[in-house]
Amino acid sequence: MNIEFLKPQYLLLLGVIPLIIFVHFYSLKHGRKQALKFANFDAIRRVTGERVIAKNVLLLLLRVIAVVTLIMAASGTKLWYEGQTLDYDLVLAIDASSSMLAEDYKPNRMEATKATLLMFLDTMPSSVNIGLLSFSGAAYIHSLPTNDFDKLRESIRTMDIQKLGGTDIGTAIITSTNMLSGQKPRVVILLSDGQSNIGVNPEDALEYIKDTKVTIYTIGIGTSEGGVISDIGASFKLDEETLKLIASSTGGQYFRPTDEASLMATFGEIAKFSDRPIGLDISIYLLFMTVLLLFVEWGLISTKYKII
Repeated sequence: MNIEFLKPQYLLLLGVIPLIIFVHFYSLKHGRKQALKFANFDAIRRVTGERVIAKNVLLLLLRVIAVVTLIMAASGTKLWYEGQTLDYDLVLAIDASSSMLAEDYKPNRMEATKATLLMFLDTMPSSVNIGLLSFSGAAYIHSLPTNDFDKLRESIRTMDIQKLGGTDIGTAIITSTNMLSGQKPRVVILLSDGQSNIGVNPEDALEYIKDTKVTIYTIGIGTSEGGVISDIGASFKLDEETLKLIASSTGGQYFRPTDEASLMATFGEIAKFSDRPIGLDISIYLLFMTVLLLFVEWGLISTKYKII
């Protein structure tokens, strides 16, 4: 569990607390001098005992806490914790480079992935918003997170190999993360053969997104022997190390399916993961606490700590 401040600049206002404490005790000291000058000591002692002017530490404490909660509310305080939920935002980031035409999955990696994604949508509850992104030398957004699964199915069917050369996993990480916003837990499923050879370095991308609380699950598609593209006779093997790094750095997990059936099982296993980072904006609660504390302080000033 940790705390995030959406507007941390307001935390600088905490510097007024020492001033509040100083003013409190200075006003008490000044009030004591006035009491010594004008007070009827016998009457005061009958009412308050030996106490002429109270230090009112409780009032000071309430005032300081009220100021702190007000500043934290203005700072956009967000509490993050691990919790179980089926209500989250998800982006599917799919490698669309030419290596996805390798035929170690039938008929090839891309078509096997598309068929699996269509079946995966059938298992997802409507509470989950799903976005779709494909990438090669650049990232292309097919759909922002939505629960319109019919639209997503059409986007999946039309997704194809991109003409730009290379595989830019770093840009895919940054773009898919930027597609996710709001209070819901945020998840990315990144499927690739892992051979990042152009654009943003994946480690730099992970540094860029480290404070976003996005969990990335990676799927390595490709057999140990590698897949051949029959038209050109080239073989493409799986680079697992990059995908393992991405998953471990974001609290996710790396998966290595070996065929079409295990690929579908992998998507199903990720969907069942219920422990995800959940963000709760507590600013409104802090504001309510501030108002409550001020009412309590006003009540004490009007009764127990009423100036005689």
